[in-house]
Amino acid sequence: MATILGTGIDAIEVERIERALTRERTGERFRARVFTEREIAYCESRGKPRYQSYAARFAAKEAAMKAMGTGWNRNVGWSEIEVVRERGKAPTIRLHGKSAQFARRRNISAFHLSITHTAREAIAHVIAEG
Repeated sequence: MATILGTGIDAIEVERIERALTRERTGERFRARVFTEREIAYCESRGKPRYQSYAARFAAKEAAMKAMGTGWNRNVGWSEIEVVRERGKAPTIRLHGKSAQFARRRNISAFHLSITHTAREAIAHVIAEG
């Protein structure tokens, strides 16, 4: 029987993520530090509303950290938490590297993700299951 080990929710203003990504001196560094190559490719494919997709993924990463019982720290890295969306399927969380190791130590075996966004805000809710 599965057990809920944690839950997390996060909301972010789309404009805040857009500003961070388009900042002349630090935007590319922020994009590379926070998002995986697959996430960047997906968001950039969205055209004009791409910043909504970036914001939703940012919120999902924050919510996943909360569901794991932590924030960003030496055990959990931004780009090691990936929002994966396969065609025709709901988005899911996939962990890599030290974030995956941390989740295993916490006995987390699966994540359930719900994300939504408007032109102004993105919200994500994550449940960690063990």
